[in-house]
Amino acid sequence: MSLDHRAIYKAYPNVTSIDDGEGAKDKDGNKVTLDQAKINTARKELDDAAAAVKYKSDRAAQYP
Repeated sequence: MSLDHRAIYKAYPNVTSIDDGEGAKDKDGNKVTLDQAKINTARKELDDAAAAVKYKSDRAAQYP
């Protein structure tokens, strides 16, 4: 299983560690139940934020 770590951290601020085999855990080591819909929403927000400034990275070499 390969988890989307960045999206999980965004969707679940209480998660402090993620292991692809064991899942997500909070600061006390308790397993956090993940909702894929919530992770998908967080992934979309991250992708949208990256797309909003993509032009900067596309032009970085031309305009240092």
